[in-house]
Amino acid sequence: MSVNLYDLAYTVENGIRQSAEYAELKKQYEAVMADESARTMFHNFRDIQLKLQEKQMTGQEITEEEVQQAQKTVALVQQHEMISNLMEAEQRMSVVLGDLNRIITKPLEDLYGTQG
Repeated sequence: MSVNLYDLAYTVENGIRQSAEYAELKKQYEAVMADESARTMFHNFRDIQLKLQEKQMTGQEITEEEVQQAQKTVALVQQHEMISNLMEAEQRMSVVLGDLNRIITKPLEDLYGTQG
């Protein structure tokens, strides 16, 4: 029996969209986007994250000043209740996606496994 993996993937996508974790993430994201100060702070935080990730991926040195600015921004963001709630919802969604990834890759792990 042949299974269409793409059909299964779309079924999983639909399940994610219907999950409680996704619904909560979407609710928290929409709340942040609806509040001008939270939205601005969130976009600033994401910009800093992306710039540092880009530098890290391209092998560029991250300066002490950039690290300090990032730490200050994280501290500010964590103090903002709406953004903090969004980050917690993101973390819960990330756990779900990590679990799904482990389940999906289990056949490969079983195949190649640890032989010793």
